[in-house]
Formats: sequence, C-alpha cells, structure tokens
Amino acid sequence: MSNPEIPYRYIAIEGNIGSGKSSFCELMAQDYNCKLILEKFDENPFLPYFYENPEQFAFAVELFFMTERHKQMEKSLISQDLFHDFFIADYTFVKNLLFAQKNLSEREFRIYQKIFGVLNNDVPKPDIVVYFHRHIDILHKQIEKRGRAYEKNIKSEYLLKIQNAYFEYFRNILTFPVLIIDLNEIDFVKNRNQFEELKNLISRKYLPGVHRFSLFM
Repeated sequence: MSNPEIPYRYIAIEGNIGSGKSSFCELMAQDYNCKLILEKFDENPFLPYFYENPEQFAFAVELFFMTERHKQMEKSLISQDLFHDFFIADYTFVKNLLFAQKNLSEREFRIYQKIFGVLNNDVPKPDIVVYFHRHIDILHKQIEKRGRAYEKNIKSEYLLKIQNAYFEYFRNILTFPVLIIDLNEIDFVKNRNQFEELKNLISRKYLPGVHRFSLFM
C-alpha cells in the first residue's frame, strides 16, 4: 500500500498525557522520509519530584522543559533540512505555556510568560496541529500500561485541566488548521487499518481553524 502524500512541512501531534503522540510519530517516521522530533521528558530531573510535590517543583520542571524543548526545536526546525520531506513532532512549543498556566502560581506564571515570549519568537509555527483526544479513563489505562513509576499518581482532575487548556487554546487558532481526532480506545499501533485512516486524515488539506473527527472501533 502506497503512502498518501503529506501536504505539510511541519506537523505537530498533540494530546493529553498517554494519548499516543510519540507512538504515532514513530510509526510515521517508519513510513515516511520525515524528520522525527520526540520530546525527551525522561531527561527532566524534576519530573518525578513534581508529581509528588507539584507546588514546590512546578516552576523548576516547567522551566527545564521549556529550555530543553527550545534547544531541541532550534536544532531541528530553525536550521533548514533539505534531506527530509517533512518534520513531525510529538509536541508544540506552546505546550509549555499551556502546562505552565495550569501548574504555576500566578506570580511564577508571570515570570515564566516573559521568558516564553522571548524564546517563542524564533520557533517556527506548525503547518498543522493534530490533537489526539481520549477520555480521561482511557488515558489512565494508557498511562498504567506504559508503567512509568512517577506517573502512577496522576489524578483525573489534572488530566482534565490539561485537556481544557488545549481546548481553550484551539478556540483562538485562526492561522493554521487544528485536527481534533476522537480516538477513544482506538489502538493504531496494533491495528494497521486504523493507522492508515489517521494518515489519510492528515494527508488532506484543511483551512485554518478547528476540524473535528471521530475514529471509533
């Protein structure tokens, strides 16, 4: 089966914790000559402490994530890459702001926002954002399945806050298309047909703004 042509140069796959972003990007990299950009969350030394004591470690964890993501995007995206058809990343740079807004105190967020504003100026914006939406209970199953010890205490309330932050942000997007794809319990890693359907959705050209699809079993 031939791969559908992708009309975008920079694709960002987004979603809540445990939604399947990285797995999808890795599968796309296997099928296409694309540059793969995966978030290196395991390198954040503050992350396990954050889940145990959010108030004390939130600023440290968010600042580390932001600087590391900027460094990675600067290396991968800002310099031209003529050897790959397109870039695919399992996060957007604005993710920093969305998580920080939910995790930081008002005073910390004001400081963070200023740093973000400086770094965000030279980060290219995606040509399309694809958001994988799953119900909160399904996210818990996914998180439990991958077995990261520091994620075992993630609360439903926290996942809901993150989900709402994304939806609030998407409402104001007018410059590029956003696909919100309802996956529910879809397992595109095991089911090749489901993965092909996702590829076909991403291969279409969309107008700027939000477009929503459901992919149910």
